[in-house]
Amino acid sequence: MVAVLLCAGLVAGCSSSGVVGAKNTGGSSGGSPDKSTGSSSSSPSASALPTGKYTSVDAFYGQQISWGTCTTAPADDPKMDLSAFQCGTVDVPLDYTKPGGKYVKVAMVKWAAADPSKKVGSLLTNPGGPGASGVDFVEEAKQQFDGALHANFDIIGFDPRGLGRSEPIRCLDDKTQDALYEEDSPKDPAARKAKAEQDSKDLAAACEKNSGDLLPFVGSNNVAKDMDVMRQVLGDKKLNYLGISYGTYIGSVYAEQFPDKVGHLVLDGAVDPNADQLESNVQQMVGFEQSLEKFASDCVTNHASECPLTGDGKAAAQQLGTFVDGLRDHPLPTGSGRKLDQSLGWTGVIIGLYGDVGSSWWQYLREGLTRAMKKGDGSVLLAGADQYNGRDDNGHYSTEQDGLIAVRCADFSTPAPSAEAVQKAYDELKAGAPILNSDLSKDDLAEPMCGDWPYQTPEKPHQIKAEGSDPILVVGTTGDPATPYQNAVNLAKGFANARLLTRVGTGHAAFGSGNACAQSAMEAYLISGTLPADGTRCTA
Repeated sequence: MVAVLLCAGLVAGCSSSGVVGAKNTGGSSGGSPDKSTGSSSSSPSASALPTGKYTSVDAFYGQQISWGTCTTAPADDPKMDLSAFQCGTVDVPLDYTKPGGKYVKVAMVKWAAADPSKKVGSLLTNPGGPGASGVDFVEEAKQQFDGALHANFDIIGFDPRGLGRSEPIRCLDDKTQDALYEEDSPKDPAARKAKAEQDSKDLAAACEKNSGDLLPFVGSNNVAKDMDVMRQVLGDKKLNYLGISYGTYIGSVYAEQFPDKVGHLVLDGAVDPNADQLESNVQQMVGFEQSLEKFASDCVTNHASECPLTGDGKAAAQQLGTFVDGLRDHPLPTGSGRKLDQSLGWTGVIIGLYGDVGSSWWQYLREGLTRAMKKGDGSVLLAGADQYNGRDDNGHYSTEQDGLIAVRCADFSTPAPSAEAVQKAYDELKAGAPILNSDLSKDDLAEPMCGDWPYQTPEKPHQIKAEGSDPILVVGTTGDPATPYQNAVNLAKGFANARLLTRVGTGHAAFGSGNACAQSAMEAYLISGTLPADGTRCTA
């Protein structure tokens, strides 16, 4: 569990609707996680990238996108009808300080505005991750954009550099990833620490070997610059943008770099750019524990006939945790020849906790736990774990996890925390998330993030003010496990010109959650610039 959350850190996930984010790759209706996402295509090295076409950054701003037929459906829905969409690429410099050198083709998708006569511009989107495909997101979340947003905007998705269809980072091969995910960490803290250190070194070496030339040029600073190129090429004087989860960080960085180009920005499920990374990861895990208790309580109270748990909410949550921890010594068969062990079991549970009361994600989790606890069949939870990890039915992994690690390390690399910080984090986890941290030791928290990474970024956590920008709408959900509500409060306070919109509820992010109040407020701001009243709290 520590590996799943603390090593990833501020990972985006699916929204309550099952649409948004790196960890959700289901369809726009929020279906159960039965397939995985992404392409397993090999990644080129930077030396293979094209060169010599542009002489300056301004030249990139002057290009035109050649839109054409979309030919590659999302991996989890290969039969999707793509006729409504157009696909293309935009060129961006690999290194903005050397625009005459190599360049990267960023993959884009457009769902043209329903009524061109009413079109007010383009709406650029990013679903988070980092690692999620923005192209797949627009295609899969078509239903969520339909209506007012599609009536007024060309809906635009893109795969950020180093991710998805945009020259993806590739680190580990499929067999190595299988071995990594399907091996529980040692029980002994010292052995677990040694394994974690070795895994970190092996991963960094593999990334450097397979994509090392690209690693210094991924990350949100460069993506923000790419977004401004897209803004100009799309014909917009200012950027209209919907960023979700980690996509809020990209939006924040854009506002910092280009405050005068900020149009209507909505940042939903916020990441706090000024947060201490260890403390943020701790609060994320506490958030997941709270969602675990809420799920368990709902399961035994409102779905007793289809719930394998018993007792009150706290007892049921503990029962769930004990069962999943027991998979270390007693893994379950799945019918595929693979076993559901503790690590995969917890991953299969965590993906369900991104949902909300009444969502298909909680329904999936009830079904998966029932199959596992009552029938000894781990197949449903394994499907969820595979989706979280980006593994398809053929055993191929997307580049999502590799990209996530590369971007996180490009955005932040932090030194080893102090002994006092480790003790504080340990105490908070034992008090606030004891079920998810039953075997936690202080050594699990003591390693520096990205300490073995071949490229050490100079970026540090800091407050982003974006002075001179138009108002920015920040949206936070009170019971969001992946990006706790306080992140949104902090982000809104940090901006020089921002408004906070609160969605009261559980699940990750408000967009597509079914909360009509939050959805209409976001749409009103994106379309007309009308901000919700100060202090607005959306309960439904």
